[in-house]
Amino acid sequence: MTKPTPAEEAAALRRRLRRLVAAVAAGSADAEAFDEAANALTALREAEVGPRKDHGAVARGGRKASSEAAVPAQFLCPISSEIMRDPVVLASGQTYDRRFIQEWLNAGNRTCPQTQQVLSNTILIPNHLVRSMISQWCQENGITLPPVENQEDDLLTNNERKTFSKLFDRIASSSNLSEQREAIKDLRLLTKCNSSLRAAIGEKPDSISQMISVVSDPELEHNEEVVEDMVTSILNLSIHESNKKIIGEDPLAIPFLIRALQSGTMEARSNAAAAIFSLSALNSNKAKIGELGAMRPLVDLLENGSMIAKKDAASAIFNLCMLHENKSRATKSGVIDVTLKAISEDSLVDESLAILALLSSDHETVEEIGETGGVSTMLQIIKEDQCKRNKENAAAVLFSICMYDRRKLREVAEDEKLSGSLALLAQNGTSRARRKAAGILEKLKRIMIHTHHSC
Repeated sequence: MTKPTPAEEAAALRRRLRRLVAAVAAGSADAEAFDEAANALTALREAEVGPRKDHGAVARGGRKASSEAAVPAQFLCPISSEIMRDPVVLASGQTYDRRFIQEWLNAGNRTCPQTQQVLSNTILIPNHLVRSMISQWCQENGITLPPVENQEDDLLTNNERKTFSKLFDRIASSSNLSEQREAIKDLRLLTKCNSSLRAAIGEKPDSISQMISVVSDPELEHNEEVVEDMVTSILNLSIHESNKKIIGEDPLAIPFLIRALQSGTMEARSNAAAAIFSLSALNSNKAKIGELGAMRPLVDLLENGSMIAKKDAASAIFNLCMLHENKSRATKSGVIDVTLKAISEDSLVDESLAILALLSSDHETVEEIGETGGVSTMLQIIKEDQCKRNKENAAAVLFSICMYDRRKLREVAEDEKLSGSLALLAQNGTSRARRKAAGILEKLKRIMIHTHHSC
């Protein structure tokens, strides 16, 4: 067999590393993938055979790298083809440099530049693994990257202050309903396209309540388009980190979003769910959103919304349930039936399993999962699903059921005799899936020993 050339080895390593980074970005990687990615990066550095002529090795504003260092393709922003300084994950799962993807979104685009997928939201999540790998690679190859620009440094110009002030006056002070409707629509468009304008709320935090009061006027609150525009404006404003606290503490904002969830157009409901997801990044907001009754309309949207709306609802429910008090609220709102039904219909399987796995630490929830057909559903995922993360989440749910309800162990034992799926998962799953599968098998073994001794 012909030994691969150094160039072929490097190319194979790049492909391997690209798959691992993509897995992390898509949320389907476990702890082992992090170790594997680090090993692949080390091997790639050792196998590199020269600079990439198409990309070079100079980061804008940074020092040139050694002539022997080729920049791994997965470290380059797909938009700029430069080394990413602040890699973030888009809703599509793709990773970009924050400043370039933010420019793309600020221009009014709502699709992923690479996949052309319509985005369910414009939230950017830091990709810490890729950033750490880039930092390590740059340090070892003599590249100095400029410091990351802080998104909170969006400075308002005087013109932008005047623009917001005029817009606010048109909404809050005008006696002309048509003028108010147009101003609210302008607010939606400007907060979508102008990231620095979002910071204007910080200089006048009470403006949120005043604008919502206008929209709650009897002559405007039944105008679906106005409500939709205001909900979307709040979503756009919530993207700015410092605004999350301001909006969360506003006495009218969250109740307004919940009303939109209950009775707005499908787009208004979807954007209200996305806004709640954005605001729930803060624990204080998670508690308030749960207390004010957002869970039931979110679960209803998860069951009956459009596909984009369902995804927004699932993201919001998952985030809210990271706070323990919200887990029982989700269960009482019917999330177990809705997620199990979605899995059985092969719809939103990833999101539904993630929610169930998160909820499975709650005794009351686990009992309901077990009583509503959860065992057979989780076993089917373990046997048939191709996604390792889904198998892992199913194993986590099944482990909790077996811990809380020994009667369900018989059903699991009978299935394991026929399929051996848990034994296989204990060998080939992710590290967490192996632990959970091994834990279930150990309980089955103890039950068999106890039964044998009893006989």
